[in-house]
Amino acid sequence: MSSEPSLAMIEQRSGKRAAKAARKRRARKGQFGPNQRPRWYKYVLLVIILLASAYPLYFAFLLASSTAPDIARSPLPSLIPQGHFFENLRRVMDSGVDLWGAFLNSLIVAVITSASVVFFSMLAGYSFSKLRFRGRDGLLTFVIATMAVPAQLGVVPLFMVMNKLGWSGELISVIVPGLVSAFGVFWMTQYIRDALPTELIEAARVDGASMFRTFLTVAVPAALPAASMLALFTFVGSWTNFFWPFIVLGAKNPTLPVALQLLQASYFKDYSLIMTGVVVATVPLLILFVFAGRRLVSGVMQGAVKG
Repeated sequence: MSSEPSLAMIEQRSGKRAAKAARKRRARKGQFGPNQRPRWYKYVLLVIILLASAYPLYFAFLLASSTAPDIARSPLPSLIPQGHFFENLRRVMDSGVDLWGAFLNSLIVAVITSASVVFFSMLAGYSFSKLRFRGRDGLLTFVIATMAVPAQLGVVPLFMVMNKLGWSGELISVIVPGLVSAFGVFWMTQYIRDALPTELIEAARVDGASMFRTFLTVAVPAALPAASMLALFTFVGSWTNFFWPFIVLGAKNPTLPVALQLLQASYFKDYSLIMTGVVVATVPLLILFVFAGRRLVSGVMQGAVKG
């Protein structure tokens, strides 16, 4: 345990200059404080990770801006785009696959699913973490245990139910199974348990607020950072979901990943068109991350700091 005085104590006794000099000495010794900037090699490592993460998307864009004969001659394209992207995009739109309809379907499914998962997960998380009722711990354990069941095991009975209800081929067959998420319930339960003091709930109840009003005015504002992260990840998962929509929707009313599969079936081995569709499907997610990135970082930081 270090016997050196803290920086605040040095500043109080000797002034800001002495505290700044002590901070520099400790930084040279490897004692990092909250104001210490990372070393240069950490920035280099972050740049390498960023380039490695962005290269697959850039590689898809390079293929999308090439032609099928160029890709057949050289599977590894030039690092400079060839300028055929908009031509390939026009060919995708004229391919007979309703890409805009699939885009709208994916948007409807992703928005409704994200909103529903966030609302019900916050409601269940508030109940499991702050309310007292019989069987609470056992029920929460059961909800968490369902995460260990592979989704593929329930495909056949789920398809039979959707067929019986007459929902096969309709968007509702994709929306309804995704309205609630076991991971979302677990995530919000853990977050609300640590982020929301019980005293605030008791104060609201003393002031005459009902249980649901207490949830809306006290629990929801406290859980917004975690709810934003859950909404973002649910939206991305729903947007890129292929397995269940491909089974229940097929080619009649596809979402965007299913439409890309249909595009691949129509143009076998024409990677320029396939990668053009992939880039078009990825652009909305990039825009979403640009606008939601600050909220995402805020949610991570607030979820990491306890007390």
